[in-house]
Amino acid sequence: MTMFRSFQKFRLISNTPNVAQFTECLSTQKTASDLEKRREELMKRGLPKKKAIDGVKNIILVCSGKGGVGKSTVSVNLATALKLTNPNKEVGLLDTDCFGPSIPIMMNLSSKPYVTEEKKLTPLMNYGIKCMSIGFLVEKDAPIIWRGLKVMQGLETLTKHVSWGNIDYLVVDTPPGTGDTLLSLVQNLPITGVLLVTTPQSAALEVTKRGAGIFKIMNIPVIGLIENMAYINCPSCSTKIDIYGSGTTQLAKDLECDLLGSFPLDPCISESTDKGTPIAVENISSDLSKVYQAIAKKVMHFIDKNPIVATSTKDGEEDNK
Repeated sequence: MTMFRSFQKFRLISNTPNVAQFTECLSTQKTASDLEKRREELMKRGLPKKKAIDGVKNIILVCSGKGGVGKSTVSVNLATALKLTNPNKEVGLLDTDCFGPSIPIMMNLSSKPYVTEEKKLTPLMNYGIKCMSIGFLVEKDAPIIWRGLKVMQGLETLTKHVSWGNIDYLVVDTPPGTGDTLLSLVQNLPITGVLLVTTPQSAALEVTKRGAGIFKIMNIPVIGLIENMAYINCPSCSTKIDIYGSGTTQLAKDLECDLLGSFPLDPCISESTDKGTPIAVENISSDLSKVYQAIAKKVMHFIDKNPIVATSTKDGEEDNK
């Protein structure tokens, strides 16, 4: 009698829609392309409609799968290099790392932003770059202890309640990984392209490659890779010494994008950011600054070849071009 009841219970459970679908999935041999298509459909299902940031033409994400690879350093130097190579363009820099904002230090900014009559924050400016960071809104040295909902509210403030004016290029410094912040950015904003920052270390390359998958699923183009701490120059003979190898070149091939620039492990870079003077503008004739200027030109060339997907309208809705 007990066995009969157990059999009836199993048959009842197996006939429920979710279990039946799961069983069917297990019993059906699906191809890799079918599974990939199904995954993309699930990712896109129920996504919010993308809305452009008022006044911003192009949004460039600077991302890294792994922390500590120099993503913020790239962000500040890319923004200043964009302005340096084309002074007629308006450039903005948005720091979306709510837990570890470093843009205030790297851009030498510490004031509190003004609030407009429309209840929007006014970006701070240095080196011709309009900047906004959660670091401007909290007390210095105060710990930011926020749960997910608070983080999303902070991100909403940074993206929707800032009076940017007219911005040609908005460089967005993102937190490491593919967590809530990055997902919200790629799902809610029309992203022009992504720059991936990594070191040649195998662990960093593996995490970067895995993290790049989100942009493929969301059909967001990867502009290219930027390699930090790739080598050192011998102080005695100036010989270039590779530290981790040349895995970044292979990663660029795997992701079908270009390696836009490679930087050494150089104390000048960290010293410049620590004192709030990006290396790209500290000495514009230096080799390091020239590499950033070359990267900026490649980014602008990419944007020129790939027209803007959306621009902001009066009501903030997406306007496809």
